[in-house]
Amino acid sequence: MTSPIALPPVYSDPDLAATFAAQRQAFASHPMPEVAQRRQWLKSLREALLAGQQQLVEAIDQDFAGRSADETLLAELLPSVQGLRHAERHLQRWMRPSRRRIGLAFQPASARVLYQPLGVVGIIVPWNYPLFLAIGPLTCALAAGNRVMLKLSEATPATGQALKALLERVFPGDLVSVVLGDMQVGQAFSRLPFDHLLFTGSTAVGRHVMLAAAQNLTPVTLELGGKSPAIVSASVPLDTAAERIAFGKTLNAGQTCVAPDYVLVPRQRLGAFADAYRRAVRRLYPRIGDNPDYSAIVNPRQLQRLERLLEDARDKGAQALDLYPDEPRQGRRLPPHVLLDVNDDMQVMQEEIFGPLLPLVPYDSLDDALAYINDRPRPLALYYFGYDRAEQDHVMRHSHSGGVCLNDTLLHVAQDDLPFGGIGPSGMGHYHGHEGFLTFSKAKAVLAKQRFNAARLIYPPYGKALQRLVYKLFIR
Repeated sequence: MTSPIALPPVYSDPDLAATFAAQRQAFASHPMPEVAQRRQWLKSLREALLAGQQQLVEAIDQDFAGRSADETLLAELLPSVQGLRHAERHLQRWMRPSRRRIGLAFQPASARVLYQPLGVVGIIVPWNYPLFLAIGPLTCALAAGNRVMLKLSEATPATGQALKALLERVFPGDLVSVVLGDMQVGQAFSRLPFDHLLFTGSTAVGRHVMLAAAQNLTPVTLELGGKSPAIVSASVPLDTAAERIAFGKTLNAGQTCVAPDYVLVPRQRLGAFADAYRRAVRRLYPRIGDNPDYSAIVNPRQLQRLERLLEDARDKGAQALDLYPDEPRQGRRLPPHVLLDVNDDMQVMQEEIFGPLLPLVPYDSLDDALAYINDRPRPLALYYFGYDRAEQDHVMRHSHSGGVCLNDTLLHVAQDDLPFGGIGPSGMGHYHGHEGFLTFSKAKAVLAKQRFNAARLIYPPYGKALQRLVYKLFIR
């Protein structure tokens, strides 16, 4: 038997192991919770979120040193609560065994698929949406009947403490447990022998998580992001496209995994789009520095990373246009920028930006724009702005991405009846709604026979006339 590839030694936390063992034991004693029990879990979580929303808003604001309260309500609490309600409403149907067909050659028999909980699920939560990206997968895992351990980001410590306190009031530790700590704790967490592990974060860290999970043959769902493009068509009204792209790019100051990373614009419309985008951003945010609607960059390290991207782009020939040139910088609120004359040598065109910097890339034909996208790693989201149905269909058939919005940005993620997930370097697997229930369930195939067994007619010894008849009827 071949032993697994050895990983370097890593910090080992006895509390992690004890929590995991307690959840594994609790699952063994209650492996198939009834629908009423699961609904109660979801209802209790929903009510706790609503009751504790002010504390959560304040905690996230503290972690960001300036996070828009409305953005937290709209982009974190609202989809979390709606996702819980959706799961409560549809759970009984999701849990119902599905009947399947039996081939004539195998009659009489019946077949069905049972959806069983996997066991103990691990969820690694990023810093950019620390509430929604914890509650969303937690909802799916609980709906599927699992025990859950969540590892929250060390970059949002106040949110971690607030969410840990909230969940401890709702659930016993052997059902839901929150783990806090630094990168070493995260590494130890990813090496636990979970029955499924969901990670949201960067592609680079995702590779390490997948390698750690492989040591236990733990299946993974990876939500990784990447460079999500937007295409502006030759005929769409520029003010409309610019406003919708501006909303998607400036929400949470661009710190969103599905934010438009760059925009492909017809060459002859490039300058007009840049102007329309500047006007749209300034309508949304008349000022930046002391505007509570505009969120700050989460920490100094991320701010310095974005400033390095800007400096590198300028050094290599880009025009970096500050949309608020006369306004002094306050705190970590980085003004939105438009970048022109970009090229592939610039880091801003190689790395996921994760901030309010928007490169514009000219194109000469729609097929050229699609070729540009297809020559690069497959993105988590793709946005197309144009009302021509034939062109929309052409984009759908000639591109690959985790999800698509036509004539909008971001909002596909908030739809509970749509799966969310990446493809290739932007991730694997999906969750939300029914697909999330399926991700955290084992679809167990069950074939049942009763007293009469027609299959014995084809048992050995072979060569009987009935066997030859079977071959003639079914193998032709």
